[in-house]
Amino acid sequence: MPEGPSIVILKEQVAAFSGKLILSATGNTKVDKDIMTGQKVLAFSSWGKHFLIRLPGLTVRIHFLLFGSYSINQQTKPNPRLHLKFENGDLYFYTCSIKLLEENIDELYDWSADVMNDAWDAKKARKKLKTAPETLVCDALLDQAIFAGVGNIIKNEVLFRIRVHPESQIGALPPRKLTEMINEARNYSFDFLKWKKEFVLRAHWLAHTKTQCPRDHVPLIKVKHMGKARRRAFYCEVCQKLYVLPRKKATAARPSRSSRPAKSPARAK
Repeated sequence: MPEGPSIVILKEQVAAFSGKLILSATGNTKVDKDIMTGQKVLAFSSWGKHFLIRLPGLTVRIHFLLFGSYSINQQTKPNPRLHLKFENGDLYFYTCSIKLLEENIDELYDWSADVMNDAWDAKKARKKLKTAPETLVCDALLDQAIFAGVGNIIKNEVLFRIRVHPESQIGALPPRKLTEMINEARNYSFDFLKWKKEFVLRAHWLAHTKTQCPRDHVPLIKVKHMGKARRRAFYCEVCQKLYVLPRKKATAARPSRSSRPAKSPARAK
């Protein structure tokens, strides 16, 4: 699944089509393609893992899901979901979800939740996290309402960077660690962007898909389905600390008056 930095790269790659007319819209998507034909692209935007094509009174939202992809000026796969033809080139989308949005996307999207956006607000992220103290950090980082654009690679690498076990709970993290997690979600996303542009992203992975911890030189733990998100996790049991909330002590409930045994009737004299 493409993560936020990859969508930013796509936005940059298609900049030549901004301001151009869509000459035709074809493909096997079930949305109304005719409504796109003849429309001018006002701008391309990204929010987290969503790629947005802004048209007058309409926005085309592309979500690449797990196996989506795209190509520019050359069809690289059969049966594109959507093919947009411009006078200066072609844009193809494959195996993705396409939706037409008629709402004002500035009202529809919270830009302050996008870790790649200039409007990113770390204080808002912290406030949202505080409302769910029992949430596992591996799930919190994948919550697009808090960290839009963060995917499984970024999640694993951020937690390795800050030395936090993925099954730690938000409410158990020391304030300093919570701050580190929030900041590194954004920092690593921009490192991801830089390395992907240089075609060296995989070379910089420290935990994701790795078998040995580069710090402690012990085998990394791999879990295929962790947390509610059920995503792969790679972590070190030596250097990544597990933070959990104390268990609530079970208190024996005092029996109510109605549940107490009735007194034996007095014996007749």
